This record gives sequence, C-alpha cells and structure tokens, in this order.
Amino acid sequence: MESDLSVRDVLTNEFVGVSESDTVRDAVSLMREERASCVLVVRGPKPVGIMTEWDVLGIIADEYDAGETTVGDAMTAPVITFTPEQSLTEAANVMTRQHIRNIVVEDDDGVLGLVTQRDVIAAASSFQGTMTPLRSSDAAYDNGQLATERPAQSSQPREELESGSVLPNDEYSTQSVCEACGTLSDSLWDANGKLVCTDCRAV
Repeated sequence: MESDLSVRDVLTNEFVGVSESDTVRDAVSLMREERASCVLVVRGPKPVGIMTEWDVLGIIADEYDAGETTVGDAMTAPVITFTPEQSLTEAANVMTRQHIRNIVVEDDDGVLGLVTQRDVIAAASSFQGTMTPLRSSDAAYDNGQLATERPAQSSQPREELESGSVLPNDEYSTQSVCEACGTLSDSLWDANGKLVCTDCRAV
C-alpha cells in the first residue's frame, strides 16, 4: 500500500451503533438488517467497545441467552482508535499484531467511522503491482543474481534462493491478506494458485 494513504482515505463512514444496555439479540438483528459484521458500542459520542460476529459466536458457544445477555457483557473493550491522519499501513500492522478486523477512527468531534479488514484488502488490491513474489522459478536474473527491481534483501544468487538459505521458495515478503482465511499476514505462500498464510498452508 502506498505510504501516503491515511485511514481517512478508506474508512467506512456508515456503521451500526448500539448501547451497552441493548441485548445481544437486538444487536444481531441490526447486524443482519444492515449486513454488518460488527456493531460499535457507544456511550454518548464515545466509543467504548465493539461487538463482532466472533463475540456473538462466543455467546452461543457458552450457551448464554442472547435475549438476556447485554451487549456490554459480550463486547470487546476497549476499542483501538486511530486519528484520521494516521497511515493505513500502520492500521494494517496493528490489525495483524492485535488479531483484530476493525479499527475505530475518531477526531475531537467524535467517531468518523471504521476501518475494516475489507477496507485494507480493497486498498491493497489497488497496488498489487508493487507486491512482487520472490520466486526462484520466475525471477529475472542478471549474471546469476536477481534483477534490481526485486527487493534488496533478495538480491542473492539463484542457488542460494533455491537452497532455502535466504528465503523459502514460493514465499511472499510483502504483508498482505491470505486468500483462504482473509487475515493479514507478514508472509504469504503460493498454495494451489492461492496466496495463503502459514496456518492455511499447513491445512
């Protein structure tokens, strides 16, 4: 992703807001109506938590009554917030490290929207040309070394790449999204024509 992209450039302005006292069942009904994967829990103008599909699954798995359980009991808190000027790359890195799919964007006036994992994927897809696979099988070589347009860290002789001493064959060094599970990963692998993370590659 280009370094000048900020979260303001890609954020989703429309989001579903609920209160802590709402029931999980009512919140899920809203999620279905709005085709949303999460609801933002607000206390006045302040975001205090977020309830995602995963949180709802946890309620079901623990056999709680969705009609009696409140959003406040089910939500994930606190939320991770960004200012509009922070970079999209930073947001993607935080999502990867924290294993989350949504970041709240707010300024002094309140919540502006959400940056979702889908927003990051859409932005990344616009710059696929900059994400070059590091494969010994299709790399351009000059006198036994990778051509200069490849990343500097991989400018090694062909035999070193093939032996695995520099980088395992079929690994992608640019952070992107696994085509199997949809999570952000620092390393992607070519498996049956798809770019997948380490976990999905092992399946």
